[in-house]
Amino acid sequence: MKHLIFYIVDVFAEAKYTGNQLAVFTNAAGLSTAQMQDIAREINYSETTFITEPQEKLGGYDVRIFTPKKELPFAGHPTIGTAYILQQEIIKQPVQKILLNLQVGQIPVTINYSSGEVEWLWMQQKAPTFHQILPSYSLAEVLGIDVQEIDNRFPIQSVSTGVPFIITPLKSLQSLKEIKLNKEKYFQLIDTIEAKCILAFCPQTYHQENQLCVRVFADYLGVPEDPATGSANGCLAGYLVKYSYFGENDEKNEINIKVEQGYEIYRPSLILLHAKKKDTEIEVNVGGKVIKIAQGEWE
Repeated sequence: MKHLIFYIVDVFAEAKYTGNQLAVFTNAAGLSTAQMQDIAREINYSETTFITEPQEKLGGYDVRIFTPKKELPFAGHPTIGTAYILQQEIIKQPVQKILLNLQVGQIPVTINYSSGEVEWLWMQQKAPTFHQILPSYSLAEVLGIDVQEIDNRFPIQSVSTGVPFIITPLKSLQSLKEIKLNKEKYFQLIDTIEAKCILAFCPQTYHQENQLCVRVFADYLGVPEDPATGSANGCLAGYLVKYSYFGENDEKNEINIKVEQGYEIYRPSLILLHAKKKDTEIEVNVGGKVIKIAQGEWE
């Protein structure tokens, strides 16, 4: 295997060693699928990305995303983190938008600058689609909480912007903290439905300037708990608009909120969500910061 250049970044991070870690390989042309999967398994981050061509194709850059167990058609923090590395290490000049060619299709990432430095990156996800509604008791069993802790004003539903997640509304931060995933019940549940990962959320937060706190569980993908999940939070954004979660505050079918994730596993993250209803579809944008941690060669 040739020498491969890679970068380590923290995505949705307010400071170093927060957010979700990502490894990005920038010269992966010629690697087989099996080689990429082996590297992702050895690195053992929630995802690893491979830029398979350093030149644009159809206006975008070809990128593949792997968890330790399988390839994904789309994922949030890998999309934002890879766009950052593309701008910093391949394009090497300010650009307003970068397109990533992923299995799910072409995903645009918009870049905001402050004093010439990258400040925020925003990705526009595919319009969310809404699928199976699940009974409260089944998710209560999976999450190891009392069924009364589920906020039954809103449904438990599978939502997808490329990867489906089971969106589960809870009443309190205490109930969110108390989740202890019952793996036997979890695998029994996901064996029967398309969605394999769970996002649980509540309106109470660790910091008052934020609007929601979430936890994401993805054992099926080899990630017991994810510290920051852009794809899941994109699904959540669509769900919040569809069901007018904030009541009077979202009369215009639009939200602009800050979401906390990762506090329970000591990787605090901040994810920005902007979503609005346009005609019959909901437009979803997920934003955050990226911090480069290290770079090296893989032999």
